Amino acid sequence: MIDVTLIGTGGMLPLPERWLTSLWLEYNGKACLTDCGEGTQIAIAQHKLKLSHLDTILITHTHADHISGLPGLLLSLGNCGKTDILKIYGYKGIVRTIHSLLCICPVLPFEIEIIELPHNETSSFIWNDIVVSSMPLDHSIDCFGYSFILNRKPVFAPDKAKALGIDVKYWKMLHSGNSVTINNNIITPDMVTAESRSPIKVCYITDTRYFDNLADFARDSDLLICEGMYGDDEYIEKMREKGHMVFSQSGKLAVNSNSKKLWLTHYSPALSNPQEYEEFVRNIFSETVVSDDGQSITLK
Repeated sequence: MIDVTLIGTGGMLPLPERWLTSLWLEYNGKACLTDCGEGTQIAIAQHKLKLSHLDTILITHTHADHISGLPGLLLSLGNCGKTDILKIYGYKGIVRTIHSLLCICPVLPFEIEIIELPHNETSSFIWNDIVVSSMPLDHSIDCFGYSFILNRKPVFAPDKAKALGIDVKYWKMLHSGNSVTINNNIITPDMVTAESRSPIKVCYITDTRYFDNLADFARDSDLLICEGMYGDDEYIEKMREKGHMVFSQSGKLAVNSNSKKLWLTHYSPALSNPQEYEEFVRNIFSETVVSDDGQSITLK
């Protein structure tokens, strides 16, 4: 099971009732945070998430509303007793930016490892058994979108295991993908499993103009989280100039990528009631949620 929480839904600056956009993804007791704008650690506490579970941070880009909260978050991590390593991923050149931010919190009780991802291509790495992929977006500065794919184990078939006379103590090992030897016979996992299951995919895209390859990156997402600065299409050209999308473009992306569910986020501070556009965007993609801070789901 993957627990997904949208920490905030705002763009540019935090508001009294809207924190800046960031994503919390938790699996097997470990958490990954994407982006860390001003006050993110407060929003995490408000949503009753366990900061001590955090071991990885992904940064989409270095605009202030996506990274300026990092020093405060790191200090909060230290105060909650973290001593093991924290990994931070981002664009080429992010090492310098993070070290500049660290000047105001120079003493931390844990080590930070900063990893710069390839600059002009999609790349992948493994976090907590989940394949994390990054893709360059089309913003005013270098920016990444991220996807998270968990390849699920096939369904275990107890009837098959019983028919082969396999003791229950071996079931977990077989379901984990390991073979066992019983009475000189090798039992492989495929002998005691039923149908395979499709992977779970979450895709997170903010701060970009719409372009066709976005749909390939988000293809078959169980949950697509995508920015929408404004609900009215009259802002399309203005947002294109600034490197952003509006609600209808996010809905179009969900349709073209064959996503199952869309959460909108990263609203302009001038958009006081984004929910009033929910029916409009659902006419484009029916499984749309105009998200609030703290929007959460468990994907199984």
